[in-house]
Amino acid sequence: MNKFLFMAALAPFVASAQQPDFTLTGRIGHYNAPAKIYFDYQAGGEGKSDSAVLVDGKFKFSGNLKGPATVRMAFAPLGDGKDKAVYTGDVSYFFIGKEHIRLDSKDSLSNAVITGSPIDAEYDSFNTYTGGPIMALTKQANAEFNSGTEEQKKDTAFLHAVDKRFRDRIQHMHDKELDFAKAYPRSFFSLIALSDLTNTAEKARELKPVFDALDEKLRSSVAGSELEDRINALTTVVPGNMAPDFTEDDTTGKAIALSSLRGHYVLVDFWASWCHPCRGENPNLVKQYALYKDKGFQILSVSLDDHADRWKQAILQDRMTWLHVSDLHGWNNAACKLYAIRAVPSSFLVDPQGKIVATGLRGEELAQRLSSIYAN
Repeated sequence: MNKFLFMAALAPFVASAQQPDFTLTGRIGHYNAPAKIYFDYQAGGEGKSDSAVLVDGKFKFSGNLKGPATVRMAFAPLGDGKDKAVYTGDVSYFFIGKEHIRLDSKDSLSNAVITGSPIDAEYDSFNTYTGGPIMALTKQANAEFNSGTEEQKKDTAFLHAVDKRFRDRIQHMHDKELDFAKAYPRSFFSLIALSDLTNTAEKARELKPVFDALDEKLRSSVAGSELEDRINALTTVVPGNMAPDFTEDDTTGKAIALSSLRGHYVLVDFWASWCHPCRGENPNLVKQYALYKDKGFQILSVSLDDHADRWKQAILQDRMTWLHVSDLHGWNNAACKLYAIRAVPSSFLVDPQGKIVATGLRGEELAQRLSSIYAN
């Protein structure tokens, strides 16, 4: 499950005594309770959340920013909860700055018009240049699939054609993102472009010169510093290097350090209770742990949850009897940042000396690797 804008629950919104430096005033039709709108924004490595019940369609949010912020708004016209609104409902992604923003729509977020936000207007221009955003490309691919007949939807050639067009558009978007970052070294969205592209050690090494050519103010901004840290981390957490040490608390509050497990093979597993692919992989981890725990195999699962009860409940439900830690800061988890995690599940196999020997092992690939290690 990829961290694009917001794929995790964010830290609770805390009212500030400061004078708000942005306001977002909106209206969606003439909805009233139980209609509810959810407002999450990520700025300066910090996630904040708020919500409002609509009154004659009206709502208002305000707060403080360190710089441009990514926003996710989700609308629940029937008031049936945030999760449903976010994952299956009416959702909009955009950017805000220290501005007074207006959002208006007759019926839904998907049809809303945003005014008063120069940063969001620049975002629109960026998307025009690159052919994105990813949500629009995904929506287009889904529409192409749904336009097919029932017979076509079962046809492998039809499915492959839809998938190929989607992947070609993604590749075009990535190519244009790199072009944009090179052409506009003073644009905030050059940071966004490079951040989207920087997902492997190879890419980090390739893009470092492009990052270094950006305007110094961008590079030293909160977002710029965060990207530089990720570039450095990605080139560190690779096979052959020592696994960076970290310490986080387990479900009882006891601190556990990765280095305390030296002498064993350890699978450092990044996951979350809300991550469906993670939960799907957990039965395989249960199986592998049962096979090799008596031979010294350890799993250290690092959760990107921010609710302790959901984290602990998932551990019990999935019968995960190994070591679990979390600082309950969601995507801002310290170990997550140290290992440059942008998607879960992610894993690192560490040898008894503390060296990374493999990354991204799942399913049969993990089973085969452990079988070869413990063959004797």
